[in-house]
Amino acid sequence: MKTFVIRKYNKNDYTIWNDFVAQAKNATFLFHRDFMEYHKDRFEDFSLLVFEDEKLRAILPANKKGNSIYSHQGLTYGGLVFLSKLKAEKVESILDEIFFFLKENKFETLYYKPIPDFYFSEGNAAIDFFLMKRGAVLERKEMNLAVNLTIPLKISKSKMKHFRRIENLDLDIFEEENLDPFWEKVLEPRLLEKFDIKPVHSKEEITLLKSKFPQNIKQYSAYRNDEIIAGITIFETKNVVKSQYGATSKTGEEFRALDFLFVNLIHKYKRKGKHFFDMGIVGEENEFGYNKGLIKQKEELGCSVYSQDFYKLTL
Repeated sequence: MKTFVIRKYNKNDYTIWNDFVAQAKNATFLFHRDFMEYHKDRFEDFSLLVFEDEKLRAILPANKKGNSIYSHQGLTYGGLVFLSKLKAEKVESILDEIFFFLKENKFETLYYKPIPDFYFSEGNAAIDFFLMKRGAVLERKEMNLAVNLTIPLKISKSKMKHFRRIENLDLDIFEEENLDPFWEKVLEPRLLEKFDIKPVHSKEEITLLKSKFPQNIKQYSAYRNDEIIAGITIFETKNVVKSQYGATSKTGEEFRALDFLFVNLIHKYKRKGKHFFDMGIVGEENEFGYNKGLIKQKEELGCSVYSQDFYKLTL
């Protein structure tokens, strides 16, 4: 007798999916359907729901591309989502059922990117073990830089020296509802000038997402004489805050305004009781595989290196 029933997500599952995300052990607001679907035109969704005795036990945010299934490519991280009461042995059984379901649907390869462990105090590493036991290979490993806010901060003396100097300048920090100043006057022009790229989120997309998740997406900006010179867009979850975007104008570079913002926000979220300040990965396509200047900057802000892993499983 088959224990689990697995089926593909459809729009009628909107409420049950989101209710499950709100209770899950290892989910963030990125798995809410309103976040996942802001760019649904770019990805062919193939998210899965796993039921046992008509009760939802797990979900897998995913999309398909050819004969491959991806732990959703439109999200920074993903993986199997489940409740804390679900024990490891049951998680293993669910994974095997998912793999069987995918093979039945003619998929040949699964690409899986779990959320970094520091997001969850209960841990989330059992699936990595089960994947490797079933022949998954670690296709890619990135260095994820984050500040542990539960221990004394380790911001470098040089950063703090500049911070104290900047404190005496006439810089103001605001939490802004309107994302236009940062996107239009700092982020977009600087990315274009320095790297010839655009932000992953357009101004319209990030504005829409902020309207749907006002408690999770926040904009902090630094001004001097009413001119915006730096900004950081924060994605805030239960235990972790992530600097999704950070940029400074040429004037802001002169005043080290971005560092000033980061140090203020690190202290702010430590006081709020957050566990980690996530500053993202530092990977780059060069001979080293990472950006040396970026890792140095983040380590001087108190970051340590954690792993973000990417698995590939032939089904």
